[in-house]
Amino acid sequence: MSGVWTVLLLLGCVFLPALSHGALVISQDDSTPQKRSTDNAEVEVYSVKVDCKVASRFAHTVITSSALNKANSSQEVFFEVDLPKTAFITNFSMEIEGQTYTGEVKEKEKAKKQYQKAVSTGQTAGLVKASGRKMEKFTVSVNIAANSNVTFILTHEELLQRKLGQYEIMTRVKPKQLVQHFEIVADIYEPQGIAFLEAYGTFISNELLPLVEKTVSDKKAHISFCPTLDQQRKCLGCEGTLIDGDFFIKYDVNRAETIGDIQIVNGYFVHFFAPSDLPRVPKNVVFVIDRSGSMRGIKMKQTKDAMLAILNDLAEDDYFGIVLFDSSISTWKESLTKATKENVSEAQQFIQGITDLGTTNINDAVMKAVDMIMKGKRDKKVPERSVSMVILMTDGMPNSGESSVPQIQENVLLAMGGNMTLFCLGFGDDVDYSFLDVMSRQNKGLARRIYEGSDATVQLQGFYEEVASPLLSEVDLRYPDNLVNSLTTSHYKQLFNGSEIVVAGRLTDYSLDNFLVEVFAHGFEEDFIVKGQASAQEWDILYPEQEYIFGDYTERLWAYLTIQELLSKRETGTAEEKGNATAQALEMSLQYSFVTPLTSMVVTKPETDEEPEGPLIADKLTEDERQKAQRFGHFVPQLMSNAWTHSRISPTNFVDGDPHFMIELPEQEDALCFNIDDRPGTIFNLVRDQLAGILVNGQTIGDKKVAPDGKVNTYFGRFGIIHQGLGVRLEVTTHDITVSQDGKQAKLFWSDTTSLKGANMDLQVTKDRSLTVTLRDSVRFVVILHKVWKQHPYHQDYLGFYTLDSHLLSPSVHGLLGQFYHGVQFEVKDMRPGEVPEKPDATMLVKGQELTVTRGWQRDFRWDVKNGENIPCWFIHSNGNGLIDGNHTDYIMSGLFKTV
Repeated sequence: MSGVWTVLLLLGCVFLPALSHGALVISQDDSTPQKRSTDNAEVEVYSVKVDCKVASRFAHTVITSSALNKANSSQEVFFEVDLPKTAFITNFSMEIEGQTYTGEVKEKEKAKKQYQKAVSTGQTAGLVKASGRKMEKFTVSVNIAANSNVTFILTHEELLQRKLGQYEIMTRVKPKQLVQHFEIVADIYEPQGIAFLEAYGTFISNELLPLVEKTVSDKKAHISFCPTLDQQRKCLGCEGTLIDGDFFIKYDVNRAETIGDIQIVNGYFVHFFAPSDLPRVPKNVVFVIDRSGSMRGIKMKQTKDAMLAILNDLAEDDYFGIVLFDSSISTWKESLTKATKENVSEAQQFIQGITDLGTTNINDAVMKAVDMIMKGKRDKKVPERSVSMVILMTDGMPNSGESSVPQIQENVLLAMGGNMTLFCLGFGDDVDYSFLDVMSRQNKGLARRIYEGSDATVQLQGFYEEVASPLLSEVDLRYPDNLVNSLTTSHYKQLFNGSEIVVAGRLTDYSLDNFLVEVFAHGFEEDFIVKGQASAQEWDILYPEQEYIFGDYTERLWAYLTIQELLSKRETGTAEEKGNATAQALEMSLQYSFVTPLTSMVVTKPETDEEPEGPLIADKLTEDERQKAQRFGHFVPQLMSNAWTHSRISPTNFVDGDPHFMIELPEQEDALCFNIDDRPGTIFNLVRDQLAGILVNGQTIGDKKVAPDGKVNTYFGRFGIIHQGLGVRLEVTTHDITVSQDGKQAKLFWSDTTSLKGANMDLQVTKDRSLTVTLRDSVRFVVILHKVWKQHPYHQDYLGFYTLDSHLLSPSVHGLLGQFYHGVQFEVKDMRPGEVPEKPDATMLVKGQELTVTRGWQRDFRWDVKNGENIPCWFIHSNGNGLIDGNHTDYIMSGLFKTV
């Protein structure tokens, strides 16, 4: 058995709109698990570098981390990096003892078979997982021999998107320790010339400010942040670091009223088009707002707040309409209305009065919006030169009126007929995002997920700001057919202020260095027509000190854009188009070594004497996979444990807090919850599977003393876990973990990150955070430790209990949690206002009974151990009576390891 010490280093580089952080974790094995030590001197993370190079908006990022094992025994090293979901991993390698292990991009299905083979033989495999709203986490671990070095190198590429008039690069730095060589470097090369550039950090004090070095010339910029060990220190002689926050670089390039900027390199070209100083084109916009019952509470409040601000931002020459929908459809006015101050004020009063109740009829609502726009055009009520759009805001799936997703998409496509653009905003994780995404792209728009949280109003307003000011419509970029082929999309429905159109293509003659370019579009008062000659620029003359920025960037940029568009066609085209797009995207992904939804990167790890090492598999998640992961908690970024990853969609049932029981039901896309109130010291049976020989009991604890309001709070403070077949007994308290097997006993402490591996069971403790229990060929449990301020007058530390892979238990499993491991059927009807406006009541039919239930939230601490995350659920009152079998007192046990 072995213990593990952990040193955590968070770093990352990402190009917004994504958020970022990454980690390098160094774990040191210790042959004496009972020994508690905090000395990590034998493991040294001596170098971390994030190197971002941007050539004409195409970003190439290399993240390098190095560590030295000074010990006389092997160490396990974990490397974790968050990268933007819009980026493609292009390379990963590990350098160990002079030997390099490099990743190979393979077809996803072939890589999947290799991964499944590794899992079936007991080997481990690292995966890319969803991490937060817009990130993906790359993780790999490897054993390092004594007195050896390891260097991890991860490379990814991405085209920076211009939003609201600027490009933005963000690096999140959370080292958690001092690093001998810590460096963030960005080199930006823009032949158009850099219009402005700023660099700053949220954590940078006056003392650190001089360390942000910024050198900007006409066409290039160099930014670096390289603090020394002493400059990183919080105080003289202490080990704490000041480096904790986000480092930003924001810039834009010079613009001109011409054909834009065209780069030609080695037979490929890229065309950036975003002319300056164009007058805005009036728009006709219909806001289609979901007011169904699921929007009740904070989502509706945030939608109202955002709409009040958005209406204020309408220009007076805009025309607008408002459509509300649940199972029925209603409008503010039957036709489009000019955005005068008086009309906007009246519309805002209408928005304030929205009430939510009913089901979701998306089809008829969008049809009504389309009809309003078409009528405005037929009646010549709206300006002839104007841009039309529908903005749909919803949090659910169509379940009223026409509910077939393909039929709704077909209806909308035919109704819009290319005359307007559809933008869809989907609230939360319950929304059918793929439905909205496909429907938007079919109608030349886009979908955006609005995440539930305090900033949802800001998310809505931010999206609207991006599309608020159209400058051109029906933008057509033309190139000579006999000279250019393999073009990416060259016709755009609109160009919005602050954005940019990017077209790339391949030249039929690689020696060609100039050709004619034409751009045609509809402007505010007249057509926009520009023509010009594209000429190759010599990069070695522009940047003589650089042999080359990085490879054939125009070709890779073209490949990146082409693959993105082919992946989109897989979702929106005919069956034949989808097949052709898939085949072509796969071929290009393999050719250019891009990890896309069709490919995986396979890294064969070095063999060790201790145990066989399986391959690392790096995947690219689809949006559906991300949504499922976020909805059902398949990955928890805050917890350093592979136990949270699943290859199967399995619900995670848990009990946490005071004590709150949560039952996830993914097949019904919902959750049930209930509380158990009893006196402190009561022992409850949570899981009992006689066939599998598994028992889990939990004992409640109370507050230190009764609070002034007289409320008696109880929590779980102690768990007993038995696996009779494996001869394992585990006792978990808020102080320590005691494990007994075959007459032997070991004790682990929450104050250390440690691991304990045996033939039948693996334990992994993340310091002051979580314990993962993996039983051979069986279920996995996770216990979360909630640390409370020791001087708190009332509360004390407590535990939460989470079950993973519950489908592996037998159908006869029972207990307060166990009885729900294989699901429960229920139906909710007659939703009505409750005592609290945000929490409606309803009638639930379950187990042959009718119960009054309340829509509410329970906190799930898998993502955020400190604050938790509110998860919507139907709350069953009275200690779960009517939902649980029998009464809650039937589950009271006489001892922590007793069955009666």
